[in-house]
Amino acid sequence: MTLKVEHIVGGYSQIPVLNDVSFDVHNGELVGLIGLNGAGKSTTINHIIGLLTPFKGSIQIDGISLQQDSEQYKSQIAYIPETPVLYDELTLKEHLELTMTAYQLEPKSARQRANQLLKVFRLDNKLDWFPANFSKGMKQKVMICCAFMTNANLFIIDEPFYGLDPLAVRDLLTQIESVKQRGAAVLMSTHVLDTAQKYCDRFVLLANGQVKAKGTLDELRQLSDNKNESLDDIYLALAKEDLDGKTV
Repeated sequence: MTLKVEHIVGGYSQIPVLNDVSFDVHNGELVGLIGLNGAGKSTTINHIIGLLTPFKGSIQIDGISLQQDSEQYKSQIAYIPETPVLYDELTLKEHLELTMTAYQLEPKSARQRANQLLKVFRLDNKLDWFPANFSKGMKQKVMICCAFMTNANLFIIDEPFYGLDPLAVRDLLTQIESVKQRGAAVLMSTHVLDTAQKYCDRFVLLANGQVKAKGTLDELRQLSDNKNESLDDIYLALAKEDLDGKTV
């Protein structure tokens, strides 16, 4: 499975937010999408999941674009948004059943997988709860369970760590590693760079709607005189140069 983003120009109006953004995500890897507020991370994700249409460029999953086959394209994606989106009138159990229907999952295996996830994220005794009963962190866990119970080939995770307790963060990272092992691709945006440095295989560094650097941590360190720099140091240096009007 390969997500290929090529020369994307796009945004929310006629004024582009993204300018010639290109990168890819391959099967079995976690790619970190890194950037300050306003760098273009969420805009990039919204183009990939089809909420926005690029002005220019193309986005393909295994060679298929949204325009070519929207059903096939979307069926490959499981998305966890930064802000949980749940239906007020549906219980946790009904959210899981809705996910099963939407992804056309085989009921028995899907329920087994859902039950495993509910136990991991300590929601197995809350199947009859409505979203109004959940904290923000618990709502985030519901979104995580719904995403990882699917057989998606591409997981897109937007700023997942806010609202999660340390145990839930560990459990989420374990689930990411599990889907990587079965060959899925994962794109994750985050501000938590120390965690990204530990777990991501490659990185895409955005600033002002442009890709300023991409590659493994060792490849990014080649941009610096200090070969032991952290991801945080590397990104802040690149962002500062960009804000100062210098060419990276």
